[in-house]
Amino acid sequence: MLSLLVIATTNKNKLREFREILQDLQIEVLSLADFGPIPPVIEDGSTFDENAYKKALHTARVLGLPAIADDSGLVVPALGGSPGVYSARFAGENATDEANCQKLLEELDGIEDRRAYFQCVLSIAVPSGPALTYEGKCNGKILHDKRGSNGFGYDPLFYYEELGQTFAEMSMADKNKVSHRGKALSAVREEIFMIKKWLEQRLFEEKPPKPDHSQFENNDWSDS
Repeated sequence: MLSLLVIATTNKNKLREFREILQDLQIEVLSLADFGPIPPVIEDGSTFDENAYKKALHTARVLGLPAIADDSGLVVPALGGSPGVYSARFAGENATDEANCQKLLEELDGIEDRRAYFQCVLSIAVPSGPALTYEGKCNGKILHDKRGSNGFGYDPLFYYEELGQTFAEMSMADKNKVSHRGKALSAVREEIFMIKKWLEQRLFEEKPPKPDHSQFENNDWSDS
């Protein structure tokens, strides 16, 4: 029976969201913070799908446990899809949210088409490699100035027209109902029992057979 699942993150907010989804399944949910230091994964994929899978598989193989990972970001068609998979480091490695937002505004200066969307991909992997993938997308547009003090990243610039607010002006509850990550997590929630069954089957298939001890009968265990 599946009893343990690892969320490939040290982000406490993400961990809380996942625990809410899995709370009725009698599955212990852990994050990377619950383990000793593990080798970092290099997120060099060209798509959200590749990076999410890479993080999930890396975690599953290092720890020998099924793992869930997500990769998400902002896509602006007028900028050729940027910042995309580089959303967190659009203004450079270790860039702040402020620096990334400023660079985005500079790149869009003079451009009328300010359509954009957030995309999230969730990957659920087992140590041998197979994975399930879930996606979420939220359409909006980029404002000329920041609005709101909630959220993080590009939230103060991302305007969601149906509610007439930026993500940074919404309550967390309202944002989770319409956001890219909220939609991806909702898809997982709807299929969670199927996912649990799939993981249990995969882990059973991967379990190595018991060794045939007769193969050791003629071994010489002496030091000579």
